[in-house]
Amino acid sequence: MREYGMEALMRVKGYEMLVVLRDNTLNWVTHKKSTWRKKGPSGSVPVNEIILAHLGDCKQRGKSISTPSTQFTVYHVSRRSAQRWIVQAVTFTAPDAQVANSWVQTLQEQIHPSGNTRPQRLLVFINPYGGRGKASKVFRKKISPLFQLAGIETEVIETTRANHARDFILEEDLQKYDGVVCVGGDGMFSELLHGLVTRTQRDSGICEKDENSALTACRLRIGIIPAGSTDCVCFATVGINDPVTSALHIIIGDTQPMDVCASYHAEQLKRFSVSLIGYGFFGDVLRESEKLRWMGPLRYDVSGFKMVLLNRAYRGTVEFLEADDGYSNPRDNTRCRTGCLVCSESSEKLREVMEAENHCCTSNKWKKVSGSFVAINVTGMSSACPKSQDGLSPTAHLADGTADLILVHKCNMFRFLRHLKRHTSSKDQFALPYVEVHRIHAMRFIPDHEEKDDTEEDNIRRRKSIFSTLCRGTPHTSTWNCDGEILECAQISVRVHHQLIQLFARGIEGTCGS
Repeated sequence: MREYGMEALMRVKGYEMLVVLRDNTLNWVTHKKSTWRKKGPSGSVPVNEIILAHLGDCKQRGKSISTPSTQFTVYHVSRRSAQRWIVQAVTFTAPDAQVANSWVQTLQEQIHPSGNTRPQRLLVFINPYGGRGKASKVFRKKISPLFQLAGIETEVIETTRANHARDFILEEDLQKYDGVVCVGGDGMFSELLHGLVTRTQRDSGICEKDENSALTACRLRIGIIPAGSTDCVCFATVGINDPVTSALHIIIGDTQPMDVCASYHAEQLKRFSVSLIGYGFFGDVLRESEKLRWMGPLRYDVSGFKMVLLNRAYRGTVEFLEADDGYSNPRDNTRCRTGCLVCSESSEKLREVMEAENHCCTSNKWKKVSGSFVAINVTGMSSACPKSQDGLSPTAHLADGTADLILVHKCNMFRFLRHLKRHTSSKDQFALPYVEVHRIHAMRFIPDHEEKDDTEEDNIRRRKSIFSTLCRGTPHTSTWNCDGEILECAQISVRVHHQLIQLFARGIEGTCGS
């Protein structure tokens, strides 16, 4: 980006201010000679967070100005809180019309440089049933005006059935778009994810169903306007579930690469996911909640309560290819934040690992853990949400080519509750003797299909339990919860595909230690 150096005395809300454009930042401060007066409204905005600059005041935007104007207005991102963004407008009064016009031209040139990453045309999918039916209203009232302000053209499609968005992406011409946006929840995002990844591999001549295939990264970025019952992906990549904040990340063209996990069964691709792949507790909760869909989002709490009481454990063997400890560690307290060095430096390190391990499928360095598990969770990101600010694995990274494998061994109900409770507190949920965590590139799970009889201790415990009626008919295998979708199979393998997609986001702003 070409850097400019400009400065001039102007007036802002009646105050004389020194306005400076330098080092890709617009600053305005009270002029030194006016220090005897009350200080004016000073400010500083990175140029890449300016949305628009135009001649005239706010009321004159989009209107033709018949006489030369000495005023110009700048719309920019402003932070209301640590993660919440809003739009603010500042009107400057220049010494003359020529100066005002020069500033507007210069700012617009910096906002839209050659090779700019800001989108010009977006394909928008709205789930009209998302957010209890409010998704359409959210887009119409809050998001569409912002896109119009930024001069972004949109093609809007309201979905009418399951996989409508996925099928559209698979069949239609996408060359004219700079990105795809979903207005809805995690289910809507999953449709876009599957559509884009599958379309990209098909256009590249790659067989995505082959577990050994190195998949091609998607060109189009995905934008998420949160308007669903669950918005885990948005929360974990932006830090807040706020439609306006997400729209502003899209407008200024932020880019956040992201790893994608692929799940396979019997050498066949089952699903892609970015958040949770869970067996045992989370799989059972999802399966049980399907019987209670009439309850709405409350069904997850009811199902979760029931599964805690049942306290089921499943036998099997987990095999995994662990990442090098010197690479990153799930217990190192380093959070994935904007500009994360672990993610940015991961490409070269991961290339070396993949070459050494022959694409991580035939390596003899796999580790093995056998036993009975209450929960087996694989998460490619923190999986944070408003109810669990740190998520399942607080230090998981978005784009380092790894996922975190969390094994909760068989334990009593109260010990498992202790582990779950730590997801909503600052305590280390892994600092328990029956919980272990590993940072991995790939994993396999083989269930124990032998219907072994329960031990005498188990039988006595169940007969004495006040929940014994709930425990009847316990299945010998669970199902997998794959980003909110049920996989009706117990034996699977999972592989992490490095930076397979890109989001309109920049990661959670903050320090890596927070």
